Amino acid sequence: MSIKVPKGLPALQIVKNEGVPVEEMVTSTGNTLRIALLNLMPMKETTEVDFIRILAASPYEIELTLMKLDTHIPKHTSQYHMQQYYKPFSHLKDKHFDGLIITGAPIEKLAFEDVTYWNELCSIIEWSEKNVTSTLFICWAAQAALYKKFGINKYLLPEKMFGIFAHTILRPDILLFKEMGNRFNAPQSRHTELREEDIRKEKRIELLATSQISGVHIIQELNTKNFFITGHSEYATNTLDNEYKRDISKGEKIEIPHNYYPGDNPQLPPINSWQEDGKKLFCNWLQYYVHNQ
Repeated sequence: MSIKVPKGLPALQIVKNEGVPVEEMVTSTGNTLRIALLNLMPMKETTEVDFIRILAASPYEIELTLMKLDTHIPKHTSQYHMQQYYKPFSHLKDKHFDGLIITGAPIEKLAFEDVTYWNELCSIIEWSEKNVTSTLFICWAAQAALYKKFGINKYLLPEKMFGIFAHTILRPDILLFKEMGNRFNAPQSRHTELREEDIRKEKRIELLATSQISGVHIIQELNTKNFFITGHSEYATNTLDNEYKRDISKGEKIEIPHNYYPGDNPQLPPINSWQEDGKKLFCNWLQYYVHNQ
């Protein structure tokens, strides 16, 4: 169907040029799925495009609200952009949303309590339990929510988990994975990990998908419609390429993204082996956890 986004949002024209069915949200109709995106990523415009693109692949009409923190001012996005297109949590906390997506953030090496907006994020997680039908916690947000809710910690990796990895579905009967087979590809880009033994000890959650190489991937909070996802099925084809070349230009030690470039040659265009799986994952989330309330 189509997705409605804040009026004038620059991402609108980008995805419209790709043929994505998107339009400006002038007034709320009440007949659509209301999705909020708490965008903690540094390059917010890029993240907006990624999520608009993948949400618009579903058969539902969606109203996308961009949420921002009251206690944090982004460094890499203009204040005009944040003020024009984003609404602070304090202005949204009395509303109900069908779905909420909380993204990752490049702060995974910090202790959770050292994050300047940790208290507000905890308040948003608590708020979502009563005001959101289904929540997706992505990458660092997945680690943060599992720590906040269940005391599960993250662990620093010896090197960045970076590339495209095959993941095995442990519960193929769950509707989140409908028509996805037993395995699917997904990008990973992180310096920390969750450990399977910690997840399996906690009886209020269940491990749904994992990788022999990149480890824990998707977890569900039992008796809820909340999911914790360590990877980035929403990523565009060139996202890891941009990250890799950015880190190389900064002189950082970084391995070539796993299973991404043909023949591991960064001079060749990357292969997108996860897009269809990602679309199906998000479509299933919208259909069976957000729409079917």
